[in-house]
Amino acid sequence: MSVRNAAKRLTSVMTAASLSLALLMPAGPAFADAGFRQWVAGFRATAVQSGVSGALYDQAFGDIKDVDPVVLEKARTQPEFTAPAWDYFDNRVHDQSVAVGQQMAKKWRPWLDRIESRFGVDRNILLAIWSMESNYGEILKRDDIMRNVVRSLATLAYADPKRSKYARTQLIAALKILQTGDIDESHLSGSWAGAMGQTQFIPTSYQHYAVDMDGNGKRDIWNSIPDALATAANLLKKNGWQAGKTWGYEVTLPAGKLPAGSKTLAQWQALGVVRANGKPFKNGTDKATLKVPDGRGGPAFLMIRNFSVIKAYNNADKYALAVGLLADEIAGSSGLVQDWKRPFTKLTFEERQELQKRLSQHGLYDGKFDGKIGDGSKTAIMAFQAKAGLTQDGYPSMEVLKWLRKK
Repeated sequence: MSVRNAAKRLTSVMTAASLSLALLMPAGPAFADAGFRQWVAGFRATAVQSGVSGALYDQAFGDIKDVDPVVLEKARTQPEFTAPAWDYFDNRVHDQSVAVGQQMAKKWRPWLDRIESRFGVDRNILLAIWSMESNYGEILKRDDIMRNVVRSLATLAYADPKRSKYARTQLIAALKILQTGDIDESHLSGSWAGAMGQTQFIPTSYQHYAVDMDGNGKRDIWNSIPDALATAANLLKKNGWQAGKTWGYEVTLPAGKLPAGSKTLAQWQALGVVRANGKPFKNGTDKATLKVPDGRGGPAFLMIRNFSVIKAYNNADKYALAVGLLADEIAGSSGLVQDWKRPFTKLTFEERQELQKRLSQHGLYDGKFDGKIGDGSKTAIMAFQAKAGLTQDGYPSMEVLKWLRKK
């Protein structure tokens, strides 16, 4: 099972059945706590039959007396992803993520040398995944995001019928991780859906791919950067990563319709598809598929085998493309030749932080000044646009920032 494909399926809204369950429960916590404790007691036999020791189970649940309400709220409110291409990539591939990636490349160079030598996976791809998954570990410092993995998964298994099967499987895997001694229960933290560590592995994927790269006897993807990056590299290698090859190429397209399907790079070139930077393709015999995530007017790409391997981490074209683009920029690429079809003037990462700070000063935004434009930032932008008599599009634009600077 891939690292996040199972967790990705959790992003749909809770079913009517799970909502009905919540509505049927009395408002006081006593009923919910008693019901949850009963479920925990009953699931013990299942865990023991699956190879978890009873003593370990009791220890893991020793301080867990009730469900995690934050997990249930996250489960209820996860939206379907419909953001335009520029919105997705602007939040992930930007000057700050590139600069920190280059700093980390220098800081961890000896370990990256060893990981690259052992697994054959491009170090810049690993750095990009680290950025995408946990902002180079910064997310692990946030108590508003990190949850107790055992409690999170038990909450979903007990109170969310749609996610119960997934959560039960992952909960047993998490308990077995504790049983190995790689991490103790007080440090077994993860996302609301159970994704863990610097590179966000769900428990079953951790079991398949975790690596003790630093040789201390523990596969610690939470605190050991070598272990975390090697674990990501191991996943990519075992899913068919081709050493020494890229993920794909930005290209320019000729006029007219092009055929669908996979062709060699040489065949695409014969059809008039060439690299956007003017350089030749590295191996004309590599098979590639054409993708235009922003339509013909946006950047176009020929994706080769390693692009599909990145999707073993998260089965989404945008995710794999963001990893590839960020990796290229960390390595020194100047970025896209053809930019996304963005209907406004783009802000730098620092300008996006300034935008959030100024919205906060107007009492319109109460989130973190992290430069990431999510729903909270967009709602605040629209509120300001309404006050200023501007079109309420929610875009993090230079035009809006200039208006804010005047106020």
